[in-house]
Amino acid sequence: MSTLVHTLAVLATAARDSLARHPRRLMGGLGALLLGTGVTAFGIAPLAPDAADLPVREVVESFNLPAQPLVAPLSTEAAPFILYRSDTTRADDSAQSLLKRLGVADAAAQEFIKRDANARLLLGRNGRLVHVQATDRQELQQLTARWLAADGKSFHRLVIEATPQGLKSRLEQGQLTASPRLASGTIRSSLFASTDAAGIPDSVAVQLAEMFSSDIDFRRDLRQGDRFSVVYESLDADGESLSVGRVLSAEFVNNGRSHEAVWFEAPGVRGGYYNFAGESSRRYFLSSPLEFSRVSSGYGMRFHPISGARKAHLGVDYAAPTGTPVRTVADAQVEFAGVQRGYGNVIILRHRNNQTTLYAHLSRIDVRKGQRVSQGDRIGAVGSTGASTGPHLHFEFMEGGEHRDPLEIARRSEAVKLPAEMRQRFTEVAQAQRLKLSAAASVQQASAD
Repeated sequence: MSTLVHTLAVLATAARDSLARHPRRLMGGLGALLLGTGVTAFGIAPLAPDAADLPVREVVESFNLPAQPLVAPLSTEAAPFILYRSDTTRADDSAQSLLKRLGVADAAAQEFIKRDANARLLLGRNGRLVHVQATDRQELQQLTARWLAADGKSFHRLVIEATPQGLKSRLEQGQLTASPRLASGTIRSSLFASTDAAGIPDSVAVQLAEMFSSDIDFRRDLRQGDRFSVVYESLDADGESLSVGRVLSAEFVNNGRSHEAVWFEAPGVRGGYYNFAGESSRRYFLSSPLEFSRVSSGYGMRFHPISGARKAHLGVDYAAPTGTPVRTVADAQVEFAGVQRGYGNVIILRHRNNQTTLYAHLSRIDVRKGQRVSQGDRIGAVGSTGASTGPHLHFEFMEGGEHRDPLEIARRSEAVKLPAEMRQRFTEVAQAQRLKLSAAASVQQASAD
């Protein structure tokens, strides 16, 4: 015990001596210690009473549950399985073959198509679009078919549906809607081969040949690498394309030279094609009396196919199947329509400036003497009457009673003028079509890249 007292006395003496020697340092340290302790105490001091000390109160309320459960129970039955199929009709289709191709094995549906007047319109016709919905047991639920009407501006819609009373049909009519389609291609061999490769319909290819026929000879002038862009109308029924309409604009680059055309029509202005400068591509004379064909014999000296003698061929022969429509190359009046020696069935038209055209070996004549016809009107059909070795059209052009090369006359004929008051309206149409053609060309370039 004496030892502990002695130790405490020594520590107290040392503290006193240290305080005497360093009073400020020791007081500062003591103050910091006390301040830290106070802050710590403040930081951990409770800000609210202990939850265990709070009073407890029980509240009881009643409410009514809904009669139906909030979450519907999962159905033990699987959702019905619907099969969707599409195809086109064929000329030799029966009800059985058509439904089988569409994945439908339904004897009742076969019998219905055989006996129902509306449903029978599917049979014996080629190329009609058909869509079906069938169950997982291959029973028909709905069939819808669409095809063009005779006027070319509307379409028929056939609907066959399964009802509680059995299959029912109805035949409706709707109006076609026109929407623009963009396409482009590059010439590798021929125009038609290139349009086929680009997925462009043949009727559009024919129009392209017509539009640029005054500037490009599609039999001799095409070069590998020539390219084209086109905007044309798709005639749609319920969003599906049934046919194509007019080419709205096109650009054809032949041997490095660009040819452009845009369709324009307005009240008082006959519709036609113009370049983007407003110059008409429609000339007074068409380049050919047929829409698109092959020249089998040109203008000039040749060996006559029947006599074998070398003699002048004073016209152009176009090889084409019998029945191919023949049109007038310019506005005219019929001077002669009948039979004439080796020409067989022949038509002679008189144009302005003492110019005439002759169309020979026709299978039929659709005009009469004195009748007035406009450029592009059908006047007859290709045949092989008179001194002819096969179906073709013999075409002649005369000026002042003297024969001229029809192809050269067409190339040199003047263009139809656009009225000055229509220039502003034409410019607006042309600018819109130019943007679409640029988009079509971009699609081709992106595909090539």
